[in-house]
Amino acid sequence: YGLDSRPEHIRAVVDAMLKRLRTDRVDLLYQHRVDPNVPIEDVAGTVKALIGAGKVKHFGLSEASAQTIRRAHAVQPVTAVQSEYSLWTRDVEENGVLDTCEALGIGFVPFSPLGAGFLSGKIDSTTPIDPKDFRHNSPRFSPQARAANFPVVELLNQVAQRKKGSAAQIALAWLLAQKPWIVPIPGTTRRERLSENLGAVTIELTPDELREIDAAASRIDVQGARLPEAVLRYSNR
Repeated sequence: YGLDSRPEHIRAVVDAMLKRLRTDRVDLLYQHRVDPNVPIEDVAGTVKALIGAGKVKHFGLSEASAQTIRRAHAVQPVTAVQSEYSLWTRDVEENGVLDTCEALGIGFVPFSPLGAGFLSGKIDSTTPIDPKDFRHNSPRFSPQARAANFPVVELLNQVAQRKKGSAAQIALAWLLAQKPWIVPIPGTTRRERLSENLGAVTIELTPDELREIDAAASRIDVQGARLPEAVLRYSNR
């Protein structure tokens, strides 16, 4: 997977970032996957020194386990944890990551909050996926899995009709309603989609609506792993 979190590599990467970005400081430095060959305490200690040197402002982790988050936080306070979280990927509710972030005062940043586009309703079982697209190799994006998982989109569309929004906006509003320290990061390449995503902040889901969504979602058995096995090996470590 190309992981390298050796202290000397982290220092070299940060120096290269500063030069490339023409800046004096990286605001938030993420370790995007936990390197099994380097103790997390060494990573956190290296970032701590970089913060002390003024080269980095905040330390973040991605796809880290609750235990790893606590170990890192004991050396250098973690500002943000980034992991996949959405209405069809809710592992962090069960594996202790969200509870740990809340206990330690760490912000949580869900990536793929729209299920890599699926929860927007723009993709169904017949949508062709380019072989170069990472979703082409994702078990959850096989035609069979997409057909089985489409009830999640139908649920979002039902709520969207009532709230006068879109499926994507409801998916984001649901995340924003979970905790005030949860801030999703939807990606987009189109300006109109950016405007649509930003519109999610104007949609307020009531407690009854949130319970309704959760109850309906619990009856949907999401099919397919969220990532290929070779990538999942480096998640929740």
